[in-house]
Amino acid sequence: MLDHGYTMIPDVLDADECQNLTAAIAAAVAGSGGSSGNLRNLMHAVPAVRDLARSDRLLQHVAAFLGRGAFPVRALLFDKTPAANWSLGWHQDLAIAVKERHDAPGFSGWSVKAGVTHVLPPTAVLEQMLAARLHLDDCDASNGALRVLPGSHREGRLEDAAVTRWSTAVSAVTCAARRGDVLLLRPLLLHSSAQAATPRHRRVIHIEYAAGPLPDGVEWFEPPGL
Repeated sequence: MLDHGYTMIPDVLDADECQNLTAAIAAAVAGSGGSSGNLRNLMHAVPAVRDLARSDRLLQHVAAFLGRGAFPVRALLFDKTPAANWSLGWHQDLAIAVKERHDAPGFSGWSVKAGVTHVLPPTAVLEQMLAARLHLDDCDASNGALRVLPGSHREGRLEDAAVTRWSTAVSAVTCAARRGDVLLLRPLLLHSSAQAATPRHRRVIHIEYAAGPLPDGVEWFEPPGL
């Protein structure tokens, strides 16, 4: 199914494990004084997330597509509540988190988000990445489940006209998930998320994995083995 750019793996975590992660994340959000539906740098903020991202529990699934040398490079929390009921149109995940700015061929659009340097890497880097979206709550169309356009990752980075063409020519798939399910997603796959019609928690731990080091002296924000 990853030929289409995504696949769902059911029951990766049980209810107790999801509850423990939910509690740890809630404590981190409260400690930071945050109230938004998003939290960056999750592997730094929540050690339990870092341990999970590097565990065989997830790596065995990621390695099936990226190889045994795959490692996590960033983790974020996405949530939707009545107070943070956001939406995103069709897009690709094009930015990566890196240690510091280091000008190199093919890297552009440098920025800083939550104190971390981000950049748009060469397309070849994105083609060797995979995101694992771990659901801590049941998620369906009514509370803003992710929607994808199957196969759209095969054309590399897409200009606006190509995004419009894909969104009108291909039927979108809603990636409904149960608590504990993991959605594996290619970053170049077009995806979107509507506002929740019935807002309730839709906590998703989004972990990005890479297959190897970055070229030309650029370094991942979360290097392997740390």
